[in-house]
Amino acid sequence: MRQKKEGYVMLNEVESPRTHHSISQKMKTLLPFLGPAFVASIAYIDPGNYATNIAAGSQFGYLLLWVILIANIMAGLIQTLSAKIGIATGKNLPEICRDRFSRKTAIFLWIQAELMIMATDLAEFVGAALGIYLVFDVTLIQAALLAAVGSFAILEVQRRGYRPLETVITGMLLVVALAFAIQTFSAQPEMKPLLSGLLIPRFDGTESILLAAGILGATVMPHAIYLHSALTQRRIIGKDTVARKRIMKFERIDVMIAMIFAGAINASMLIIAAAVFYKNGIIVNDLEIAHQQFDSFLGSPIAMLFGIGLMVAGLSSASVGTLAGDVVMQGYIQKHIPIYVRRLITMTPPLLLILSGVNLSNALVWSQVVLSFGIAFALVPLLLFTSNKQLMGGLVNHRFTTWIGWGITAIVIALNLFLILQTFV
Repeated sequence: MRQKKEGYVMLNEVESPRTHHSISQKMKTLLPFLGPAFVASIAYIDPGNYATNIAAGSQFGYLLLWVILIANIMAGLIQTLSAKIGIATGKNLPEICRDRFSRKTAIFLWIQAELMIMATDLAEFVGAALGIYLVFDVTLIQAALLAAVGSFAILEVQRRGYRPLETVITGMLLVVALAFAIQTFSAQPEMKPLLSGLLIPRFDGTESILLAAGILGATVMPHAIYLHSALTQRRIIGKDTVARKRIMKFERIDVMIAMIFAGAINASMLIIAAAVFYKNGIIVNDLEIAHQQFDSFLGSPIAMLFGIGLMVAGLSSASVGTLAGDVVMQGYIQKHIPIYVRRLITMTPPLLLILSGVNLSNALVWSQVVLSFGIAFALVPLLLFTSNKQLMGGLVNHRFTTWIGWGITAIVIALNLFLILQTFV
């Protein structure tokens, strides 16, 4: 039985897993738990992923498809840990950092988190503007202003609560998924090399390793970790360890479904690029050029779907980034600014970039480089805290989970350092 308490849902009685339920009853039980992972998963299909996946597919065909699979599995584990810390403690990751670290450390973590979110927002806002530019054939400046209006509209939904926001974001994720499903069908990929690329890990020279590092290095988004822990911290409250474990069981399903969608979209980007560009000997490193080539090879409707997917992914991920910024400020330093003011501040740098006429694809690349600096500051505390029995209680990590988590953390941090060195050396 679920009862309302202080605006949240409290799980007072845990149903026995042996109780027989119809499919409709099981879905009714599951639905209240779905949503947080879908919001977090938007971070994995932002415009930075578009650029990396299309470049990989156009240069190496299906060769690096297995990297997307591995990256998605890694991301699934990390988002599960992020959700778990909120369920187990009733606090989000920045709040726990504030409680357990010194004030100076908390302030430092807040500043770097804000910078990372601004870098992320740059890529997302630029991608949204570029999508609008491609779909509606307006100037980039006009597209940027429309992107600003669109992102404010999504934030307006948040005023009605997290549930309406989750519904809107999930709907936008489904729009992107549908757009890429149609594009993939139209591209008619070859199944044998596709399955080979998915199931057989291999490289083809240094450039393929660099692209693989880019795919893996961009897998974990710090703001998705912060936000996911906030979305689960008081959403459904378990009164004891048994109830919290049952909540976590449902949240794992939420993460699994959301990450399947995100992984399929990322794989579709690479598959389409391989089937269209690689097959015809064309290397594409620019999203606008990708749109033009889709128009040439697959026709205007498919090119339009590409632009729609980019626009929707950019708008939704930019709004999610703004919410994450609110979480880190309240969590680390217990301060708050109106979310519309925050949105205005974070959209100013990308607006200035668009007005200056710089190459937007290069701006996307540099935003990912800046983002690389913040990965460790989210992952390391996450692993430390979820491995702490005193803090997590019955939801503490199994030892094997901790080992895997530290392995993933080491790989992601190493790859991001590698990308930084390759960029500057």
